Amino acid sequence: MTAPKPKQPIPGSIASPEALSAVVTGKYCDALPLYRFVDILGRGGLELSRGTLANWCIKAGLLISPLVAAMQRHLLNEHSLCADETRTQVLDEGDNPSSNSYMWVYRSNEVSHEPVVIYDYQAGRSRACAKEFLAGYQGYLQCDGYRVYDGIEGITPVGCWAHARRKYNDALKAESKNKGRAHKAISFISQLYKLETQAKNKQLSPQARYQLRQEKALPILMHFKAWLDEAEGKVTAGSYIGKAIKYTLNQWPKLMRYSEDGELGIDNNITERDIRPFTTGRKNWLFSKSINGAQASATLYSIVMTCRANDINPYYYFVHLFKTLPNRDEGDGDFTDLMPWNVQLDFDYS
Repeated sequence: MTAPKPKQPIPGSIASPEALSAVVTGKYCDALPLYRFVDILGRGGLELSRGTLANWCIKAGLLISPLVAAMQRHLLNEHSLCADETRTQVLDEGDNPSSNSYMWVYRSNEVSHEPVVIYDYQAGRSRACAKEFLAGYQGYLQCDGYRVYDGIEGITPVGCWAHARRKYNDALKAESKNKGRAHKAISFISQLYKLETQAKNKQLSPQARYQLRQEKALPILMHFKAWLDEAEGKVTAGSYIGKAIKYTLNQWPKLMRYSEDGELGIDNNITERDIRPFTTGRKNWLFSKSINGAQASATLYSIVMTCRANDINPYYYFVHLFKTLPNRDEGDGDFTDLMPWNVQLDFDYS
C-alpha cells in the first residue's frame, strides 16, 4: 500500500511549495513586482499570467493566516511592544486607489529572544484600529507619539527620542548661529544615545541597563528638562526650534519612560526599519488591487519580517510552511512547532 500523496499548498494548482515560496519571497522580501516574475518565468518557457501569480499570493496568505494569528497571540503576551503605521493604497471596488488605508506594524521590543513582527492592514488610522489589534494586551507600547495610542486600556505609551531629535535637526538647518538652541538640544540627546551605545557595546542585561540609565541618564534628562522650560519662553512658537521644544515638552512623560525599564529601547527605530521593506515595495507596485490582496500582503510581510528578526531564511521557512500546513489536521490550532525559533532549517538568513 502506497502512502497518500502530500497535499499541495494550493489545491488544483501547479504551484509547488518551492515555486510558491520563490514568488512570495521575491515579492515581499525582494520587492519584485509580479509582472517581472511573469517575464522571468516566460524566459524559462513557463507561461503564467500576473493574475495567476497574484492569486497565488492571496491563497498563500490565507493558508498562513492561522499561523500569523498564533504569532499575534504570542506577541501580545510580551513585556513591551513597538508600533508604527504607513499609508497604503487599495483599489477595492473603484477605478482609483483609495489613499485612506494603512499598514500598521507591531513588533517585539529590541531585547526579545523570540521576536515577532506583525503587519496589520486596516482601512483607516483611527484609535479603533489599534484597540482591535491590541485587545487584551497589558504593557508598554513604544511609538512616535501618534495620539491614537493614548488612552487605550492597559497600554503604557513610551516615546521615541529619534523623533524628537529629528525636529531639532530640522531646526538646526534653520539656525543662523553655529551653536544655537537646536545645537544645544541635540547635544543633550546625543549624551543619552552615547549611554545607550555603551550599554549595547558592553551587552548589558536589562537590569544593568536600567541601573545605567538611573545613574547617568536621569541627571541628563533633568538638566535637559530645565533647559527646555527656560528656553520655551524665549523662542517664537511657530519657529522650527519653537515647534521642536513644544513637541519635546508635550511628549516629556513618554520620552522619560524608557528610563523606567531596562527592556525598553530609547527609540522606535527598530519598527521603522521593519516598515521600510513595505515602503520600498510600495514604490514598485504602487497599490493593491483588492482588500484581499492587501490582507495577504500583511500576512506574508509578517512572515518575512519575523524571519528577518530571527535571522532565518524566509524562502526555506516558506517552503517548510507550504509543505507542512496543508497536511496538518484542520482542528490542530497549536502552531508552537511552526514558530520560527522552533523550526530547524538547513540555511541561515543572509
